[in-house]
Amino acid sequence: METLCGLLGVSRQAHYQHEKKEILQRFENEIILEYVRNLKTRQPKIGARKALLHIAEDLYPKSGITIGRDAFFSLLRENNLLVRRRRKKPKTTDSNHNYKKYPNLIKGFAPTGINQLFVSDLTYIETEEGFVYLFLITDAYSRKIVGFYVGETMEALGAILALNQSIEQITNGSKPIHHSDRGTQYASNEYTKILLNREMPISMTENGNPLENCMAERTNGLVKELIKNVYKTKIEAIFSIPTVIEIYNTERKHGSIGMLTPEQAHRSGIVFENCWKRTAALASV
Repeated sequence: METLCGLLGVSRQAHYQHEKKEILQRFENEIILEYVRNLKTRQPKIGARKALLHIAEDLYPKSGITIGRDAFFSLLRENNLLVRRRRKKPKTTDSNHNYKKYPNLIKGFAPTGINQLFVSDLTYIETEEGFVYLFLITDAYSRKIVGFYVGETMEALGAILALNQSIEQITNGSKPIHHSDRGTQYASNEYTKILLNREMPISMTENGNPLENCMAERTNGLVKELIKNVYKTKIEAIFSIPTVIEIYNTERKHGSIGMLTPEQAHRSGIVFENCWKRTAALASV
């Protein structure tokens, strides 16, 4: 070893120091990989950027381990831990009905606090037995899901149960605008009667452009990102989705709200003016 070090022009001590550093780096990488794997058991579709933020906030204070962005991306890529983007699935909206269709009230509107604008939508969750249907109501300011219901049908009752849940958490007598697409569930007499009795302004999309309800569409996608695999049964999905909603609200950080969770943003009352200027501009297209 001494002869080899002499030929390479390095000291024996420097060689062992380099070897020790490589062993330490491999050890730290294994800790980082194990941390990311554990994180993905709770947030299976979490991206590398948000995972790195979790490492900086959680792993570094406990262990002193840190890693650069490029090295982190390379490490995840080498270990097949980067998220693969999936194609969006189709919507399930039937606007061909005789119920009253309301105008779009949120063009250019930018909420400045919670309980000013609720956005609603229906999406579906795949199981090996078929689909279950998830009704979501999101506070557009904080991105918090304030009402939801998951069941085996798309009937208006599911939308009503989600709506009632969202109304129960409204404080200070607020009357948020309720925005949705023109689907039969949201235009039905039973549903709109609740909104009118609560004096909540009713807003609906005016055409098939998804940008008119982009916030609700985005929430649908983010919730689906947290679902690990295709559920085996409908019952499994129905009992699992509430945990997914809790993770979305309390654990998943959002770039659009300053890397806070929706629950943190809902409690803090921080105004994200720049974000809402962009969102309002899209909605007015």
